[in-house]
Amino acid sequence: MIWEQILTDAGLSEREANALIMLSKKPNIKASELAKELDTTRLDAYNSLERLQRIGLVTTTADRPMRFSSPPIDEAVKILIEIRKEQLVTIEKGFADIQSGSKYKSSENKSINKEEPKFAVLKERVHILKKIEKMAEDANNSIVLTLGKFGILHMCRSSTITSINNAAQRGIKVRVLAQLDRRTVRFYSELNELIEVRHSDDLDVQGALVDDKEVIQYLSMDSNPVGRGSNDAALVIVSETFSETQRNLLDTIWEDAIPYETASKRYTEERIMDPLKLTIDSGSFLEKIREVLDISEALPEEDTPFNPEAFLASGLEISDARRSLEKGGIESLEAFGIDTSSLLRQVGNRVGNELAFSLRNLDDNIDFLNEMMDWWEYAGLGQLSYDLDPIFHIKVESNSTSECALPMDALDDGIIEGALSARYPPDGEVIVERVVENSLVRYNLIFKA
Repeated sequence: MIWEQILTDAGLSEREANALIMLSKKPNIKASELAKELDTTRLDAYNSLERLQRIGLVTTTADRPMRFSSPPIDEAVKILIEIRKEQLVTIEKGFADIQSGSKYKSSENKSINKEEPKFAVLKERVHILKKIEKMAEDANNSIVLTLGKFGILHMCRSSTITSINNAAQRGIKVRVLAQLDRRTVRFYSELNELIEVRHSDDLDVQGALVDDKEVIQYLSMDSNPVGRGSNDAALVIVSETFSETQRNLLDTIWEDAIPYETASKRYTEERIMDPLKLTIDSGSFLEKIREVLDISEALPEEDTPFNPEAFLASGLEISDARRSLEKGGIESLEAFGIDTSSLLRQVGNRVGNELAFSLRNLDDNIDFLNEMMDWWEYAGLGQLSYDLDPIFHIKVESNSTSECALPMDALDDGIIEGALSARYPPDGEVIVERVVENSLVRYNLIFKA
C-alpha cells in the first residue's frame, strides 16, 4: 500500500496527501515552490498547507516569504492515526453522552525543526491538548504550564494529564502557574505530587513552555469553559530566543506567586491565608541609616595599615545613636522613613478583605453593611458612623491622643477600605469614593441605578 493511499485513508484529501509527501522530502520550501512541484496553483497549495498546519502536520518559519516543513512521512502517519483514535473515542463518548450525559476527550498535532524560529497555529482544543501531550512525552528537562482558571479542567478531561504526570515521574521538572477558582480547585489533586503548583491573581492565560525551546500560547478560547473548545486557537513557537524571554517572564511571575497549599485554603478552609506583602517606603535606606546613626564623615580616601586588633574591635563598637534607637518606640521606626500609618493601613486592608470574604454569601448590600458594622462594634475598634446625608457614606474618625502612639486610626481606615474594595470592585454596581477631611476619612457609596 503506497503512502498516498494510507494518508487519504487517514482522512486527508489527495491534494493534501501529495503536499505532505512532498514536504517530507523537501523541507523548508515556499508555497510557490510546493505548487510547482505538485503542478497546481499557489492558491491550492496554500489551502492544503492551511489544513495541514491547522491539525499540526506542518510547521512554518517566521520569515517572508514563509517556508513550510513537515515531519518524516511515517511520523506524520502516526500522528494521523492518533487523531483518528481520539476522534473515535470522542464519537463513542458522544454517543454514550446522548444516552446518559457527560463530556469529552482529545486529538493530536505536530511541530519541529531546529536552526530557525518556526511557528504554527493550532485550532480546536482537542488538537492543542494533544500537542501539549506530545511535548510532555518528548520533554528532556522542564515543563512550565500556565493554566489560567480553567486549564486544569481541560487537562483532566483529556489524556494530557497522564502525560504531564508521567513526565514528572520520569524526572522532568514540572511547574504549574494557575489562577485558582472555586469551581476547579479540586482538580489539582489529580496532578502528581512531584509537580509544584502556584497561584497568581494576575495570570489568566493558558499555554506551555517545554525545555526552553518550544512554546504554546493560547490566542483565543471558548467563552464557555466546559464546552468542546471548537473555537480555541493557539500559537506554537519553536524558538530558543523567544522561549528564553518567556522563561524570564514566567520566572518573575513564579517568584511572586503563592504556593498552592496556601492559596487553596481560600476554597478548602474558607480563609484567606495568602502572604501579606507590605510596602514600607522608597528611596535610599543606606542614606537614611547614615542620617539616623549620625554618620556625617566620609570614609578615608587613603588606605591605612592593616591592624588585626583594630579590625576586630571595630565590629564590637556601638554608637550612642544606635543605643538610643534600641530604647525608642514607634518614633524610631519613623526615623528610618518607615511610615507606620501606611503599614497599619495596609494591614487593615487585608483584614477588610478577609472580612468581606467571610460575608461574601450576603447578596443584599444593606445586609452586608449591617454585618460589617456589627463586627466592628463587636471587635471594639475605633469610632465609626454612617449617614445618608448628602449620600450614603461611612465615616472613620481619628482617636489618636499621642504622637508616639500606634496610629490605630490608620488601621481602622484600612479595614473599611479593604472591606469595601473587596465587596465593590471598580467596575461593579457600587462606586466607592474615599474622601479625607481633617481628622476623619469618609467613604461615599454611590449605588448605580
